[in-house]
Amino acid sequence: MSKIKFGTDGWRAIISEDFTFDNVKTVAQAVADFVKSGKKAVYRKRKIVVGYDTRFLSDRYAELMAGVFAANGIKTVLSDGPSPTPAVCVYIKDRKLSGGIMITASHNPPQYNGIKYKGYFGGSAGSDIIDSIEKRLGKSKVKYMELDEAIRKNKVKYDNLVKVQLSWVRKFADMKLLNRAKLRVLVDSMNGTGEKHLGEVLRNSSIKLDYMYAERNPSFNGRAPEPNAKHLKELTSAVKKGKYDLGVATDGDADRLAIVDEKGKVLTGHKLMAMLLLHLMKSRKMKGGVVQTICGTGLIDRICEEYGLESYETPVGFKYICEMMTKKDIMIGGEETGGIGFKNYVPERDGFLSALLVMEMLASSRKSLSALVGDINRKYGNFVYERGDYRFDETKRNKLIKGLKKHPMKEVLGKKVVDIKDYDGSKFICEDGSWLLIRLSGTEPKLRIYSETSSSKKSRQYLEAGKEYAFSLMK
Repeated sequence: MSKIKFGTDGWRAIISEDFTFDNVKTVAQAVADFVKSGKKAVYRKRKIVVGYDTRFLSDRYAELMAGVFAANGIKTVLSDGPSPTPAVCVYIKDRKLSGGIMITASHNPPQYNGIKYKGYFGGSAGSDIIDSIEKRLGKSKVKYMELDEAIRKNKVKYDNLVKVQLSWVRKFADMKLLNRAKLRVLVDSMNGTGEKHLGEVLRNSSIKLDYMYAERNPSFNGRAPEPNAKHLKELTSAVKKGKYDLGVATDGDADRLAIVDEKGKVLTGHKLMAMLLLHLMKSRKMKGGVVQTICGTGLIDRICEEYGLESYETPVGFKYICEMMTKKDIMIGGEETGGIGFKNYVPERDGFLSALLVMEMLASSRKSLSALVGDINRKYGNFVYERGDYRFDETKRNKLIKGLKKHPMKEVLGKKVVDIKDYDGSKFICEDGSWLLIRLSGTEPKLRIYSETSSSKKSRQYLEAGKEYAFSLMK
């Protein structure tokens, strides 16, 4: 129990090591105690939803949590099959529930599983809620009711969460435009909860969808279900060879995505968000602020300056973006990893909705993806982002953190550092606008190093300089 620790996006651990039936029940009891203690009217409803992904035993973990909630007098809706994380969020909002649970380790390797808690507002719970749940871990005895009994007593019922999610997606997307769009799209569902659900939304359209890895496979065919260039080589090759207009890949729980252009190039999350921001403003005439994390891009800052948009920055973690979206008028908020939230939807990422908006953008602009990227580069300049993930000795974590504060970089490869942001790792901003960020992952035992310069070569050189600097601090 002492090993249960919620990170950037929930609790994740290795199945059967720390992620055990008993620990899952312990988390469920802490969540139940939190919901029962809530003062807001929505908590007095004492109704919660539980979804789960395609990982090993995810359905069983979901059933265990439902049994604990039922024994605590909390009525529970249990997903009738694997569901994307945004399906849980939409269901919370649609049915005005007290909150929700998603059993998933998102993009982590197959040996992991995890638990995400979603608030009554239909988004990632902030530190106030998570801290309150963590304080309750192991404080009261676990109550449990077998699922058959809970269903018989009407304390647990099954429902199709995905159906509700897709109805919300259809309402947000411009289905008239999409229905007449003649696009060819290849979808890599990465053996996760994306399955073939995009096809259900587009069943009456002229868009031709083909799929790869849409079947359920707890081992994810030997790769982590993280949509990045390393894991999408087969998709990029197939898009180019098959002359598709674009490729779409959703992560394990389908809240994030990657987009591949017709030439087989994977767009960065930064470029994707910038393109969608321009689409929302120009084609949909939407208004509002923009929020990105500390590893966000100067490209979006430049767009915000041009159009007079309020821009905000948060630590890494969509829970911070969600919090901003619930408090301010935000048109779009996103992360560098392809997770994007939109105004007038739930304050959460949705890979399906993001994919549909990209298709909308192609249909309305009548340009290829690579042409649209070219337009942005010509107008705003080159912003080339790179990221490296490195294993490190966990016992040296504190040494690294202290070293970053005590011995900050004064220059990066000859470029003078003019500003340092240290509220989430250390971000060194140089005189020419290029930057280097060093921070510890909140979901895995990894050191993450990020950079943005005007060229890929230079950005990779920044990563190497950052790696050398960070590891020297741990000697």
